[in-house]
Amino acid sequence: MSMNKHYDVIVVGLGAMGSAACRHLAGRGVRVLGLEKFDIPNSNGSSHGFSRMIRMAYNEHPDYVPLLKSTFALWHELEAESGQKLFHVTGGLYIGPPDGQTVGGSLLAAKTFGLPYELLDRATLRRSFPQFTVREDFVGMLEENAGFILPEKAVAAHALLALRDGAELHGHESVKAWSADDSGVRVTTDRGEYHAGRIVFCGGAWSDKLVRDLGVPLRVTRQVLGWVWPKKPEAFGLDRLPVWMIDHLDGSCHYGFPMMPDNPGFKLAHHHPGLPTDPDTVQRTPMPEDEQTFRPTLQTQIPDADGPLLSLRICLYTSSPDSHFIIDQHPAHSRVILACGFSGHGFKFSPVVGQVLADLAINGKTDHEIGLFCLGRFRADGNKL
Repeated sequence: MSMNKHYDVIVVGLGAMGSAACRHLAGRGVRVLGLEKFDIPNSNGSSHGFSRMIRMAYNEHPDYVPLLKSTFALWHELEAESGQKLFHVTGGLYIGPPDGQTVGGSLLAAKTFGLPYELLDRATLRRSFPQFTVREDFVGMLEENAGFILPEKAVAAHALLALRDGAELHGHESVKAWSADDSGVRVTTDRGEYHAGRIVFCGGAWSDKLVRDLGVPLRVTRQVLGWVWPKKPEAFGLDRLPVWMIDHLDGSCHYGFPMMPDNPGFKLAHHHPGLPTDPDTVQRTPMPEDEQTFRPTLQTQIPDADGPLLSLRICLYTSSPDSHFIIDQHPAHSRVILACGFSGHGFKFSPVVGQVLADLAINGKTDHEIGLFCLGRFRADGNKL
């Protein structure tokens, strides 16, 4: 361990956001210490599972699109600098009612920012993508620039570039206590004590254990990822299938990916908060009922993929009350910066969030538009203002 116990910035949590923050801080010559309680990378939080969708026509809110334009460019930059293939462009197929969240929201984002897209009526959708059996009132929207990121490799790439630029990263070191005042911050771990000018918390599902006085409830849920072997595997390969989302009338959706050789099978999952859990005691072993989070959708809407189960993996969502991110200074500590509540859709943003966190830690402000993510949108009870 380094004898230098004073740093410019300490980053706590080295998953998607924390590893990116370390990369951008170290790249600007900042003395940064990154602390991670597990491996770097690891499969205990939210930054694993072999694939994470990335799309530009963002149905969650049009204000995400400018950040997505930056993050697309940063992903390609990370590929070039790391020498790793991280981003597969497959196109994105969004299926649902024309005025639903998945299609309607994506259309709003595309029209607001002049993004290219193609709208498919039901007949064209069935002809172009016969893998899917859809309701008569459903249509499709095709976004050509969407695709997926390889999450484990992405976290590793951010961490590696941070290390190459002089960051000090510690795995298997848990934060036990911290304090902040006008002179700086102090962090106590199970291995030592460190001091810095600023601290950035990227604790994922552990955020409210690390920072207890936010006044905003964060809900941690157990999420199931499934892989099956299709009845017609040739229809679900990387050359045949875009990333996809299918709307449900309850406001949730299923989503999935073309098959990749690094992890066998056709991956899909339910984008809907699962069972509330504690990240320290979550049931990581698959349960018999986990398969039912996606099997009925296979049977009714993707029947050619309704084959034997290969894998079940568990990840964690950490959701804010309105499902938008929280990226802000701590309300009581100007030297403390927070990035949490990514609500199951944040991974794709990690390079630009890392850039934003570096800006906030160095300058106290950023040129990126992050007003949607400020803590001030909540009252102390966590409800919207």
